Amino acid sequence: MSKLSLKSGIVKDVIIVVIGIAIIWIGLRVAFGTENPFYVVSSGSMIPNLNIFDVIVVQGHVNFDQLKVGDIIVFNRPNGHDKVIVHRVAEILNKDPLVIRTKGDANPGSIPGTDFPITKDDYIGKVEYVIPQIGYVTRILTPPINYIIIAVIVGIMLVKQFGKPKSSIEDLPDDNLDKTKNLNELDSKSYTENLSSDHSNLEKDSKEFENKLDDKSEKDHSTEDSSKK
Repeated sequence: MSKLSLKSGIVKDVIIVVIGIAIIWIGLRVAFGTENPFYVVSSGSMIPNLNIFDVIVVQGHVNFDQLKVGDIIVFNRPNGHDKVIVHRVAEILNKDPLVIRTKGDANPGSIPGTDFPITKDDYIGKVEYVIPQIGYVTRILTPPINYIIIAVIVGIMLVKQFGKPKSSIEDLPDDNLDKTKNLNELDSKSYTENLSSDHSNLEKDSKEFENKLDDKSEKDHSTEDSSKK
């Protein structure tokens, strides 16, 4: 296999993987109505309902105006928008426009600048699903483990390219199989003809040798008879 075909095969596999991931990611964003529908819980403020390393799935299609007390939501901290928070709605502070206060289930009270005042501009989405402890994967996929995984994937691609079995007679199409059989028959016939030719030549050489021996024997007898006289 040429290097060019090997490289093209690897590039093709990489493109397929990238396109597949992009399609899935875009589809999830459209389905859940948010740029990032998945978050990993990184603190214990919502224990026991949410634990560290739980993965939460956020539904952005739930409008901010539809929220009620008891809903668990994801939002940017109103004081600076520098941190994403997942807390429970604890109180409706104002209805028009809607302003709410949240609180972590494990916290003794709401934290100013973090839990309130939460407005529509801070809101990301409502927690729809919880996948327990899957967030441990994010700890595994850190250097150098992530590079090892990438190397393994590339290695599999290389093995896939180099490991393709060579075509055998059984793998050949019918027309190629017929051609192969015809070539084998021609080779066999040619070999048989060569054997016949060699055998004929051998018999001819043997007869010539016997004739020479007979001539020589006759000469010897003639010489002996002459000497006796």
